[in-house]
Amino acid sequence: MTSLEMIMTDKIALITGGSRGLGRSAALHLAKQGVGVVLTYLSRSDEANSVVTKIENLGGRAAALQLNTGDTAQFASFTERLADTLDQVWGRQSFDYLVNNAGIGINSAFAETTEDEFDTLMNIHVKGVFFLTQRLLLLIEDGGRIVNLSSGLARFSLPGYAAYGTMKGAVEVLTRYMAQELGPRGIAVNAIAPGAIETDFGGGMVRDNSEINQFVAASTAMGRAGLPEDIGGAIASLLVGGNQWMTAQRIEVSGGMNL
Repeated sequence: MTSLEMIMTDKIALITGGSRGLGRSAALHLAKQGVGVVLTYLSRSDEANSVVTKIENLGGRAAALQLNTGDTAQFASFTERLADTLDQVWGRQSFDYLVNNAGIGINSAFAETTEDEFDTLMNIHVKGVFFLTQRLLLLIEDGGRIVNLSSGLARFSLPGYAAYGTMKGAVEVLTRYMAQELGPRGIAVNAIAPGAIETDFGGGMVRDNSEINQFVAASTAMGRAGLPEDIGGAIASLLVGGNQWMTAQRIEVSGGMNL
């Protein structure tokens, strides 16, 4: 028996965009604490299945479902597939934790950002989070937890991220409204705001461009860019740790960037 099997809980988390980057890290951190994981992916089923296999090899249970979080027309059928998956894998019709993580980045100057770029970001980061969460309310357990992913760019400004930062600012406002309206069900809703992280997000600039990485490190109190594990661990601790009375909060996990 593995240590994971010994601490297995009856909790289940749904993580959008859980096949890579921050979502993948959150999925593995939660699985190591005995939480079952359903993760969504957009197109790379191989990456999603790799995460599922890794969790299963740890002794946990996981499943992967395809979803375009920027297409609200998919949400009804996705909810049905999710309910079927919960029943087949866990014998349940509900889950406990929702992590609205899926997202993309567009680096474009304010004066050059197109309406199509703006709408793409809006559909994924704001409209998708709003209406997917709304659709899933019937499946989320009372006393559950929701974490929305924001960004340090909602607090500080860097050229090229006007549209993206605007979306994340909206996510933070939405988080407070969700917390207010879901509070009577005992559902806590908080936002995690990562700093600059070494992932493939935005073409992998922070991870692969040494000049940008050094700029981030010099702008950060803790002297380095963030790693996926920094955010995955923060998400897991917020969901299963001792913060169950905390709601409507923005928690920045940036190592102290641009203080």
